[in-house]
Amino acid sequence: MENFYQIHESLISNSRGIIQRELLNEIDWSKRLIGIKGFRGVGKTTFLIDFIRAHHAEDKTCLYVNLNDFYFTRRKIISFADEFHKRGGKVLVLDQLHKYPEWSHELRECYDQLSDLKIVFSSSPVLRIKEGNDELKEIAHIYHLEGLSFREYLNYRTGNNFPRISFNDIIDGHEEIARDVSLKVKPLAFFNEYLKNGYYPYFLENNDFYNDNLLKHINMALEIDVTYLNQIELQYLPKLRKLLYTIASQVPFKPNVSQLSTEIETSRATIMNYLRYLKNARLINLVYSNGDEEEMKKPEKVFLQNSNLIYSVNPGNVNTRNLRQSFFVNQVGYQNQIKNSKVGDFKVNGQYDVTVGGKYTRSKEGYAAADRIETGSDKTIPLWLFGFLY
Repeated sequence: MENFYQIHESLISNSRGIIQRELLNEIDWSKRLIGIKGFRGVGKTTFLIDFIRAHHAEDKTCLYVNLNDFYFTRRKIISFADEFHKRGGKVLVLDQLHKYPEWSHELRECYDQLSDLKIVFSSSPVLRIKEGNDELKEIAHIYHLEGLSFREYLNYRTGNNFPRISFNDIIDGHEEIARDVSLKVKPLAFFNEYLKNGYYPYFLENNDFYNDNLLKHINMALEIDVTYLNQIELQYLPKLRKLLYTIASQVPFKPNVSQLSTEIETSRATIMNYLRYLKNARLINLVYSNGDEEEMKKPEKVFLQNSNLIYSVNPGNVNTRNLRQSFFVNQVGYQNQIKNSKVGDFKVNGQYDVTVGGKYTRSKEGYAAADRIETGSDKTIPLWLFGFLY
C-alpha cells in the first residue's frame, strides 16, 4: 500500500489541472458512493485529482488508486479498502473501475461493511452501474464528465471566467448576455476552432495530433468499451465501425432500420442495440419524436456526439449544417431534453421549437439559433451562446 501513497503524493504535487471543470462544483460530495463516467481521454483522471486537491489536498486520509495496476489482479477492492480504512482512511478514489472484474459486488461490500468510508470512482460511460443493477442502483450517485463546453473552452483560450447560463435565461435575455460577452471577447473568433478541436482536452498537449488522438480513443472505445463491456464478440466489431461511419457519412442521419440491417448485414433488433451502445459510449446522440420511449422506438435523427467527431470519423462529410446541428444537440442536450420538432429542427424541454442555421436564419413559429452573428434580437439567438449552458 505504501507504493500507492507515494503515487498519490506525486500526482497531487505534479499534476495540475489547467482547466477546472464546472462539474467539480455541482457534485454533492457528501454522498458515500460517487461515480464519474466519461469518454476516454475526456479528463476523468485529472478531474479526480482536482477533486482531491480541492477537498483533501493535505489530507492523509484520502488516497487515489488506479485499478489498472497489476496489483489488483490478486488483491480485492474490499480487502484493500478494509486495510486503508483501518489505517484511518476516509476517502478512497478509484480510477478506471471498469478495469476491475467484480466491481459491483465489492463496491456494495465496501458500502455495507465500511460505513464511514467514502468511495469516489471513475468509469467508462458504457458501464451499467445503476441500470438493472440491484446492488448499486439505490446507493450510487452517478455524474457524467462531458467534453468541454464552448464556454469552458473560451474561458481557457481568453483567460475570462464567464459563468454558465440556463436555457431559459438565454431565451429570455440573450441580447444583453451576448452583448456583455462580446464586449470582452469576440466569440466567433474561437467558435470554428472549437467545433474542430476544442471539445476534448487533447489540445492542451499537442494540437497537431488532435485528430490522431481522437481517432485512437474512438477505436479503443469501440474495441474495448462497446464490445467488451457489452459482451459483444470481437468478430462483430467491423459491423459497429461500419455503422458509425455510415452515420458520420449522412449526419444528420435519419435511420431506416431495415435498410441499415441489410447494409450492415445484421438483424433489425441488433441495429437498434448497436445504436444504443454507441449512444451510451458517447459516440452518437439520438433524437426522438415527442412521446417516444428511447428503448422502444427508433430515433428520428442520429448525430455524432459532438462536432469534433465528424472531423475524425468522416472528414469528407464536414459541412456547416452538420457542424451547427451537432453542436446544438451536444451542448443543449447535456442538461435539457431535445426532441424532434415538426415546425423547426428541434423541440427543447417540450416547449421551445428551435431552427438551427446560418446568419440569416429566422423562424416564424419558434426560435432561431443563428451562426455567424455576434448578438441576436427578438427570437433570433446566436448559435455560439448555446455553448454557455454548462
